[in-house]
Amino acid sequence: MKNENIRVKNVVQSSGCDYMLPFALTYLVYIILHGHLSPGGGFQGGVLVVGVVVLIYLGHGYETTVRTLSANLLHDTEGFASVVYVALAMMGVAVGAQFCQNILYQQGNIGDLYSTGTILLMNVTVGVKVFTGIGSIALLMLGLVNEKA
Repeated sequence: MKNENIRVKNVVQSSGCDYMLPFALTYLVYIILHGHLSPGGGFQGGVLVVGVVVLIYLGHGYETTVRTLSANLLHDTEGFASVVYVALAMMGVAVGAQFCQNILYQQGNIGDLYSTGTILLMNVTVGVKVFTGIGSIALLMLGLVNEKA
């Protein structure tokens, strides 16, 4: 009887986590993409990704989480995001402006998703960088919890 209750609990828990995962991801993408128009942004959205990592962990366990979010892939993506951010920041210097200066601000209409030029691009890059960094830390912490259990 006890094994059946555990199995039912695992199915309910994994189904609930699977149900919530698309909503969490949609919300995080919204936070990152609209950070230049409203409160939020790349850093806040990237940090909230820990919720996605924990949802996968609670629903499917540590092994599935590590397979889904490979630590090597997260590390490589974090380095790539750093390079992209520096390249975007150097665009200002390349045209004779300042480092991190918004040089594409003439694009789009005020209030549109793409209305702030390089600010949106840098915001998304920061979101990816923070997501990969915090995601790596979350995987390490969950690995320690998994060893103790």
